[in-house]
Amino acid sequence: MNIESAAKTFETQTSETLIIGVQKHREQMKNWSAFSEFYGDVIDTWLHAGEISSDVKKITKLPYSGSHSSLKRIYFVGLGERKNITANELREVFAAVGKELKAAKVSDAAVWVESFTTDQLEEAEVAYLAGEGLNLGYYSVQNYKTTSNEPNTYFDQIQFVTEANMEDVIGNFEVGKIYADAVNEARTLINLPPNLLTASDLADYATELANIYGLEVEVLNKAQLEELGMGGILSVNKGSVEEPRLITLKYQGKPEWEDVIGFVGKGVTYDTGGYSLKPREGMVGMKGDMGGAAVVLGAMRIIGETHPKQNVVAVIGSTDNMVSGDAFKPDDVITMYNGKTVEVLNTDAEGRLVLADAMTYAKQQGANYLIDVATLTGGVIVALGKDKTGALTNNEEFFEEFMGAALETGEFVWRLPLTESDKKRIRKSEVADLNNSPGRDGHMIFGGGFVGEFAEGTPWVHLDIAGTSDADAPHALGPKGGTGAMVRTLAALVELRDN
Repeated sequence: MNIESAAKTFETQTSETLIIGVQKHREQMKNWSAFSEFYGDVIDTWLHAGEISSDVKKITKLPYSGSHSSLKRIYFVGLGERKNITANELREVFAAVGKELKAAKVSDAAVWVESFTTDQLEEAEVAYLAGEGLNLGYYSVQNYKTTSNEPNTYFDQIQFVTEANMEDVIGNFEVGKIYADAVNEARTLINLPPNLLTASDLADYATELANIYGLEVEVLNKAQLEELGMGGILSVNKGSVEEPRLITLKYQGKPEWEDVIGFVGKGVTYDTGGYSLKPREGMVGMKGDMGGAAVVLGAMRIIGETHPKQNVVAVIGSTDNMVSGDAFKPDDVITMYNGKTVEVLNTDAEGRLVLADAMTYAKQQGANYLIDVATLTGGVIVALGKDKTGALTNNEEFFEEFMGAALETGEFVWRLPLTESDKKRIRKSEVADLNNSPGRDGHMIFGGGFVGEFAEGTPWVHLDIAGTSDADAPHALGPKGGTGAMVRTLAALVELRDN
């Protein structure tokens, strides 16, 4: 994207589209008189007549017919009682604008920064939120239709009308765009059809990402996993013709490899449920069961771009879960990478087996803190709906630190309890150390709690994104499909540690 580096006024900006925030009380808006003089007195007449709405997220598009050589249209964006608007709401306001720009095939625009500022949100933060919101809203899901002749359009130029320090404005917009681009990459991975994203494809993507950003990368194949004895991943993979992969990325932002945050992602590229077969309706959409892996890769992309002074290791276990004569079965007993045995009661509770081996490997790679991310259970949707990520933890201090990042990004996370009684049920088996499915009641807690058995004493947070990873309909920040939920929060956690 071309981001203009010179300070701009209404007269000198060269975009065809100008984006302006409008609040209910224009007399309180900074420099409104300058815009009124540029546009003409008729603008105030239209505002007072209600021709231009100040309702939050309401966009009024008007043509421009003045003397400016390039400007063709103005998007007036409602902010309501602007002094009360929050950072989360302003991000959504800019996302709404991004959607409108995409629909109109507008590829460049100028933003009057001061029209969006409040006492709490100064120019630099407005620019950051614009970088996130505009680019999140502009995203569209790739399709494979052969009848469409519509060319792809990209939001590729931005200018700023502002009196603020232009370097600060541009820098903050660029960081917001980095976050949005990473979320959009995660969305694209989640939306890919399963025949176009196998475990080896996911490993290739991770390797390319590592090469771009200078990350250390390791990809273990099936033979290497067998040599290590990773019974969780290998058991889930038994029914497949596609080989599994264990993907590790490392970013070193400190002189010594210490104080390492570990991200662990579930990369099940398609989940039939195995012999505990899902119903037909439940199988559609299982291409997104690698959403946790996509989130981890998105976070690593941001880290690679922003270079925080923090050490991070990311481990992704990837396979599909298929049915064949070789597939693992209920009643199997498997030995995990750390030596614990597991009685399989449900082959559709496969993600926790993959995550468990990946957790152990992350600890071996030096992780001092662990966050696993997975589309793990339908139980989290029953408990919390589709707009909240469910969480478990074994460490109050680390969880509070994580929640600080979630509050920063506006991604809703709700913690559920993990009690000693829950742990006893996970450990209840006459033939093994653990069972992988204690029951339907408390399903989200049992799924995450199983993974927690492999964190052992390491501070750990579990994130179940089964509800938030995929949207059934267009939403405030994007279209139907993969959302990239939790990419921004994982990256923000690392950024806050850098500070």
